[in-house]
Amino acid sequence: MRTVLMVAEKPSLAQSIAKILSKGTCTSRKGLNGACSVHEYAGSFQGQPVRFRMTSVCGHVMSLDFTGKYNNWDKVDPAELFSKAPTEKKEANPKLNMVKFLQIEARGCDVVVLWLDCDKEGENICFEVLDAIQPVMNKGNVKDQTVFRAKFSSITDTDIWNAMNRLGTPNQNEALSVDARQELDLRIGCAFTRFQTKYFQGKYGNLDSSLISFGPCQTPTLGFCVERHDKIQSFKPETYWVLQAKVFKGKDNPLTLDWDRVRVFDREVGQMFLNLAKTSGEARVESVSKKEKSKQRPQALNTVEMLRVASSALGMGPQHTMQTAERLYTQGYISYPRTETTHYPENFDLKGTLKQQINCPIRDGINRPRKGTDAGDHPPITPMRAASEGEVGSDGWRLYEYITRHFIATVSQDCKFLQTTIDFVIGTEAFSCTGKTLLSPGYTVVMPWQGIALEEAIPACERGDIFTVDEMKLVERQTSPPDYLTEAELITLMEKHGIGTDASIPVHINNICQRNYVTVESGRKLKPTNLGIVLVHGYYKTDAELVLPTIRSAVEKQLNLIALGKANYQQVLQHALDIFKRKFHYFVDSITSMDELMEVSFSPIAASGKPLSRCGKCHRFMKYIQAKPCRLHCSHCDETYSLPQNGAIKLYKELRCPLDDFELVLWTSGARGKSYPLCPYCFSHPPFRDMKKGIGQCVECENGVLVLDSTSGPKWRMACNKCNVVVHFFEHAHKVQVATESCDACEASLVAVDFNKTRTPLPAGETQHAGCVFCDPVFQDLVELKHATMRHAMHRGG
Repeated sequence: MRTVLMVAEKPSLAQSIAKILSKGTCTSRKGLNGACSVHEYAGSFQGQPVRFRMTSVCGHVMSLDFTGKYNNWDKVDPAELFSKAPTEKKEANPKLNMVKFLQIEARGCDVVVLWLDCDKEGENICFEVLDAIQPVMNKGNVKDQTVFRAKFSSITDTDIWNAMNRLGTPNQNEALSVDARQELDLRIGCAFTRFQTKYFQGKYGNLDSSLISFGPCQTPTLGFCVERHDKIQSFKPETYWVLQAKVFKGKDNPLTLDWDRVRVFDREVGQMFLNLAKTSGEARVESVSKKEKSKQRPQALNTVEMLRVASSALGMGPQHTMQTAERLYTQGYISYPRTETTHYPENFDLKGTLKQQINCPIRDGINRPRKGTDAGDHPPITPMRAASEGEVGSDGWRLYEYITRHFIATVSQDCKFLQTTIDFVIGTEAFSCTGKTLLSPGYTVVMPWQGIALEEAIPACERGDIFTVDEMKLVERQTSPPDYLTEAELITLMEKHGIGTDASIPVHINNICQRNYVTVESGRKLKPTNLGIVLVHGYYKTDAELVLPTIRSAVEKQLNLIALGKANYQQVLQHALDIFKRKFHYFVDSITSMDELMEVSFSPIAASGKPLSRCGKCHRFMKYIQAKPCRLHCSHCDETYSLPQNGAIKLYKELRCPLDDFELVLWTSGARGKSYPLCPYCFSHPPFRDMKKGIGQCVECENGVLVLDSTSGPKWRMACNKCNVVVHFFEHAHKVQVATESCDACEASLVAVDFNKTRTPLPAGETQHAGCVFCDPVFQDLVELKHATMRHAMHRGG
């Protein structure tokens, strides 16, 4: 019997799809990596009995990075990153062992069906999966198709079975467009980021950002925020005057009238008009017009509109909104949340979707939805089944409720109202007042916040009627400045200028917040920080195109042409890199222009920090700079030394390093935490090329190394130098040392332990043993994993 491997993008999706296709008969087991499950069942494929094996990845299998030596900031000229530096695909999360897991599950399989998300990123992951599994799959007949692609937009029985019955092939052009975007963002972003981070952090002590990053999309996004800030700062209020009149008839309430001239900017002119109006104490009705108007129901919902409304009405940031929407999608409550389309397909089951909503308030029948834009990707976002707050959680419910209300509104009637306008003449001046009367609420029943505002009733009158002037005065007012950009307004600007995609817009907005370039104020307003403002002004001063949306917008169009098969991948990539390489060289040559702005806003590094430990070269005190990234600076030698981040630094017993005479410092993190002494000079400039970097790779984070805490005895421990993982081991041991040998299985350094005779836990009363803390069965019961509590709250950023 042949075996068909099926791969989804997330474990929860794999489980849902397997349950639907197996009709609930699949058996499940945990995969090798512990994160993904494997669901198996018997069925038929292309008319033949087969064994189905359904599993998943966890997003991207691979990520793009520079090869080893080009990741060293100190030894590589950033200009080399544009062309000379080779790139390689590395496992996106080495801890998951995803390639090995996929190969184990694919071994012996004859056919693969790819159930990755149906967007460009999903197509790219398709080929990452194929690269991993094709070498180990059974080699069938060359003429037989063995790779299939499922296209679906929701996790419903109907949609999944339709996808299974209409399998296609993965789209290589769309995958290549993602490859091109990844390489452009890596090369351009890293070159600019490394140069400006090193340049400015070496000169200023209070930037309070561990990374001064540049991104082809991130920087124009920041530019929009700073542009609004500049308009606010340069705004000069102007005084203007308005004629305000109130009139009444009989016992009716007074009406406030609007002046037809609206306003004047000269007080004397305003006074003249007031005098002309005051010549009469009566207001004569010149005309009464009544017009039936309608407020259009919304178009079908796409991603950008969902992000806008979630920010402005629900107070949810774009990143959080997308995470919540993805969760609702994987649970089967809504359709795929990444789409640019605002037009329902002709075969869309509007009635079936409506019937799922028990309390649907439509009584006048389904109205034909407005014609929107068909971007050719996914149908608009709609509810797929009924939900309750208990099932989806608080934020999930608020977003689900909005999506449902929006869908019902799209098939409701327009809101209809009667607009009555009365034109008056007082003296020589013309005034008017307008009122609205609701005729039919239409879609505003489900979207009441868009309803027609209740206004004072306008009295019945006709041409020639006379009203008495109750009040006539000249009112002084001032023009008001614009407010800071809201997230919703920023999303609109990004969409308008082609910055990012519906999937990446939330990421870019989140990045400028994390980098400490903007802060999110009340009302989800984005206020640029001093650092963000100076950076954007500096780009404008050196090369405005780095911050304007024009170049990135043009690149996005070229990337879309790759996806459509209308442009050559290599030519687009090379053309964009050539442009930014020339811009980079000009930026480096003109950096003093930006530096002039920096020195006005930030303190020189020599004037920052407080004395802590002595320099080994001049024996004067170096200053400890706490602002991110924390570091030591010797003003006499004009040298800066890196330190471990996210912890507390203090002097260590006034001991000196035997190699360079620098005073040692102690880094500490967590209440139960970890600590280790270090030499600032050796930490920044490791003295021995083949020096052992700890015991082994961290079991939880991607880049960390587990290091023996030599000060922790007799309660020995090793701790990650990047995250807060602490591994307790060998309590009451007399001595613990890292051996020079490595483990054959996992390549971690072996650890030699010497126990006291009376307290040894080793078998047969032995006191000494050397082995791998990860693999040696003798050590297994003597190792305990914990997490240190961070002493200082970790700042968002870098």
